[in-house]
Amino acid sequence: MRNELEKLKRELTGLSIIDKLWYLAKKHPGKIVFSTSFGWEDQVITDLIFSNKIPIKVFTLETGRLFPETYYVWNRTLEVYKQIIHAYYPQTESLQSMVDTKGPNSFYESIENRKECCHIRKIEPLKRALHGNEIWVTGIRAAQSANREDMHDLEWDASNQLIKFHPIFEWSLEEVKQYIKDNNIVYNTLHDKGFPSIGCAPCTRAVAPNEDFRAGRWWWEDQSKKECGLHSIAEEIVASKE
Repeated sequence: MRNELEKLKRELTGLSIIDKLWYLAKKHPGKIVFSTSFGWEDQVITDLIFSNKIPIKVFTLETGRLFPETYYVWNRTLEVYKQIIHAYYPQTESLQSMVDTKGPNSFYESIENRKECCHIRKIEPLKRALHGNEIWVTGIRAAQSANREDMHDLEWDASNQLIKFHPIFEWSLEEVKQYIKDNNIVYNTLHDKGFPSIGCAPCTRAVAPNEDFRAGRWWWEDQSKKECGLHSIAEEIVASKE
């Protein structure tokens, strides 16, 4: 897999972001998807895909616990681009069983409960969304988390058995915000209120100017390595070196 990745990196060298997305879409027709949570970065990539009519399926995970502001951005994005954003929901039986036995806010009680909730509301639906695909486009940037400092813009996802591509991996937050401003792109106004990362409403809060980027997510837990599992990279780094 390392050789295949290196070959693909060479093929993409020198291309613009739009050309890279087009190249991957043509090389993997019907097998390339982009996951959006309607944050700053994702809105940039959504614009790149929809404005250029690139045949990449766009999907989101509808956890059932999103902010009202997130639903507003979702709806406005549909109105602006007139394109489909596929929604993946938690499996009803699993969600109902968890809520019936532990209540709607069990994730506050333990890390195990929080991970269970993340698995039911996000991880399992993500597995379904990615199943059968070969390329997963994401809005990850290198500066977003210390956990991601060893990542690259193109890498192998061993867990989901596909290639992940992060088209704006090298962008700074300032570049992201400037693109949004220049292109008049709708974005989540929670970003203006101290929310650098926006997930489920009960699990996300604003952060102070000098706080870590991830401090607003699951703030009641240990502050180190608070990933939900959507972009776990430990096994990916190992696999990409094989």
